Amino acid sequence: MKKLQAILGIGTAPVSHTERLISAAGGFAGILAIFLVSNLFLPIGSAAMIVASMGASAVLLFAVPHGPLSQPWSVFAGHMVSAVIGVSCAILIPDLFIAAAVAVGLAIGVMHYIRAIHPPGGATALTAVAGGAEVHALGYQFVLTPILLNVIVILVIAFIFNAPFKWRRYPAVLKEAPLKGPYDQISHADLVYALSEVNSYVDISENDLLNIYNLATSRSIEADHMHVSLIKLRHYYSDGAAGESWSVRQLVDEDDDGKMVIYKTLVGPDERSSGHITRQEFASWASYEVEPDGADWKRVER
Repeated sequence: MKKLQAILGIGTAPVSHTERLISAAGGFAGILAIFLVSNLFLPIGSAAMIVASMGASAVLLFAVPHGPLSQPWSVFAGHMVSAVIGVSCAILIPDLFIAAAVAVGLAIGVMHYIRAIHPPGGATALTAVAGGAEVHALGYQFVLTPILLNVIVILVIAFIFNAPFKWRRYPAVLKEAPLKGPYDQISHADLVYALSEVNSYVDISENDLLNIYNLATSRSIEADHMHVSLIKLRHYYSDGAAGESWSVRQLVDEDDDGKMVIYKTLVGPDERSSGHITRQEFASWASYEVEPDGADWKRVER
């Protein structure tokens, strides 16, 4: 199952139900306002096409509010330059297919160079070319109304909607200060070098990278092994190893005095195998308790 998830690219990052519901509510608020603004300047059919690109922006602004692709410069510049490029291609290139392809390709290239990559910008460029007679009739007015107005509206709503939630305030600079801890040993120059070696756009901010590193190392430093008194029958435990060596065992049985236990390996190199060891040996192996979380596992807070 894990290999299939990896092939399909199914994300395994744990996100709370609260966060998911907040994201959905934000998308509702953003798109409702965007649709109303669009409908002021175009007939309902064309307005709906423009909402399509802004709907993609809403996913980023409300589901991934701290990602680089979601920040104000990326949203504003990404849509604006893409709109200008799209209108220009629609005017200068008579063949619809070629104009659409050139518009999207140029939009991607320019967004890269001005450090404003925003995927929905590609949809904006495409809409300017393939949006139909109503959109073509607007000419460069399309850049200002409705695109500029739509961008302003969705950015304002993102700022207001996310403000009450300190962990997701928008833009990212307003979020809580990054954690202090082990990552202080990593310099900004080191992170820039590491990202340059990747040589591909990574949609995560430097502060979030450092926070993830600090949380992971803090958990690791907190305790290498569990106390024997915390090992309980029918519970699940992990050794905290990295990558494919990471394993999960369930304590399935114990002897009368509780000193010897039987476990079953559910995840890891010895998957589906069983073992019989002392409770103390099991505690020395276990780094922390885990529990099922859908198709994955999450750590149990003590």
